[in-house]
Order: sequence, then C-alpha cells, then structure tokens
Amino acid sequence: FQTTALRLELGGTCVCVPFYRVMTMAGALSLSQFPVRGSVSLPKRRIPRRSFCIRGMSEISSTFSVSTQQEEPTSNASSVTIAPPPNFKPPEPKRFAIRPDKTSEVFGALLPLLFRFATGVFVSGCPFCRKVREIVAILDLDVLFYPCPRNGPNFRQKVLEMGGKLQFPYMVDPNTGASMYESDDIIRYLVDKYGDGNVPLSLSLGFLTTLTAGLGMLSRISKGTTYTPAKFPPKPLKLWAYEGSPFCKLVREVLVELELPHLLVCCARGSPKRNILYQKTGTFQAPFLEDPNTGIEMFESAEIIEYLRATYALQ
Repeated sequence: FQTTALRLELGGTCVCVPFYRVMTMAGALSLSQFPVRGSVSLPKRRIPRRSFCIRGMSEISSTFSVSTQQEEPTSNASSVTIAPPPNFKPPEPKRFAIRPDKTSEVFGALLPLLFRFATGVFVSGCPFCRKVREIVAILDLDVLFYPCPRNGPNFRQKVLEMGGKLQFPYMVDPNTGASMYESDDIIRYLVDKYGDGNVPLSLSLGFLTTLTAGLGMLSRISKGTTYTPAKFPPKPLKLWAYEGSPFCKLVREVLVELELPHLLVCCARGSPKRNILYQKTGTFQAPFLEDPNTGIEMFESAEIIEYLRATYALQ
C-alpha cells in the first residue's frame, strides 16, 4: 500500500486534500513526492492513489503570481536549527481523555461536527476550505498542506504565482496537471477522478452547505488564521488525523498559525490507514504527529500543540 500526498496551500482556514496541492487562507501545504507506506489489504479502486497539489484562498488580490516549476518552498529561516525542548519526552497516549485546561477548546472544536452532520468523520468509497477537507476525508486521500495564514511570509505568494490570484482554496493535481480554484469545482473534480462520481448529499446543498460550514467555524473563528513567527522546517511534518475530530482540529490550527508544511495522512473511520498506524505504534489514536526534523513521534493533542510551539515558535 502506497500513497503520495497532494500539495495543499491554505490561507485563512486550513483545508486538506489528498494527493493535491492546495492553498487556503489557513495555510499552504505540499504533498507531492511525500510517500506513506505500509502493508494492508485494500479494496479494489478504480484509480490508484497518487500525488496532487491543491492551493486555495479565501481572499482575492490582483497582485499574485506563481511559478509552477518550483515544487519545494524555500525560506530564509530554513537554516535555523530545529530541536525539541530540553529533556522533552513524548507523553503516553490516553484514550478518551481531555486535559482539564483544554476542555473549552475541545468543545468549541466540536461545533463544526454538529453543524456538518459528522461529514468528514467517516471514509466513503474559510468554510470553502472546510468543504474540500471534508471530501478529502470521505475519499480517504492524503494531502501535503502549505498553510497560508494572514501575513504568512512563505506560501501566500506562491498561490498568486501559480494561479494568478489570491483566493482559497486552490488545488493542483500533479498526476493530471489540473489546477483550479473554487471549492465546488474541486469537490466535483475529486469525486470524478478518485471517487465514484457522486458528491455526498451534505456537500451538494449549495448555499446551505457553505452556511453550515461557516456556522460550524464560529466557535473557533479567530484560530488558525493569523501567522505566528516561527522557524521554517527543512522537511514537512506528518500528521495522522481526520476532519471530523475536534482534537485533530486543534492541532491543525497551530500548524497553520506557525505556517508549518505538513503531510496530512487522512485516517477517518473506515480508512485502512488506521490499521497501518496501529501496526506502527501498537494503538490507534488521532492525532498522531511525526516530526522528521527532530525525530519526535507523539500522540495527545494538547501535548502536540505545546511541542509545536516550543519547537518552532520564535519567542
């Protein structure tokens, strides 16, 4: 079993799209040529998983240009030494436990799940970015995200250079060469190319879909949107997560704020990648973070957030 993630660049609210390059207001990501490997029996699918690029934004600007030849982002901060906090030890995973100081944040992150009728929780054979993330979870795709928070210095300009305007989400599929803005167009493309051609009902209601996606974000409206100065990692991080989990949402917000490119290994309910993670760690729990820059691998959303800020945020 092998998948290659898409590139995804987001600019206000983070969106994940497997095997695509995507940019959104919450951040920008790149998934191409970032493999996930494991051994597991999979049902037959019409088309093998491959790598894509998706870039998307929730803003429009007339002064954005993109070079489609530049696959890997660069940053002046890339020479900064990346190291975990002194004496850091990853915590043991705790099932069904919420750390007391994170209770309000977790319940706030649950709101989208209620408004969106659990869309993105199960695998099936900005609010616009969330819609794309949901179809990525449903189709069980892996995505490389290039977060594009407001004032982010690394990836927002790439969207303009590649697509010609500052708008989210924006997707590039390196398997076909297709690139596009507009969440509904991206969803239709993905289900036609990598699904059965049918858009799920919860993503086909037009304005009502967008409205409920927006209402679900109200409790976290200021999170994951504005850049926090941070060290730029030499290699993308890897996050095992899925859209419907409030714990995964909290971690994703911080990855976007710090503008950390990361491969999203989508593992919604029903995904065979849950078994891969279980074989790797001896348990399944999401989120699970792998940082190739420090060698740290860890569960527990609250501790992952603290690790990311301690390791990458510039004090």
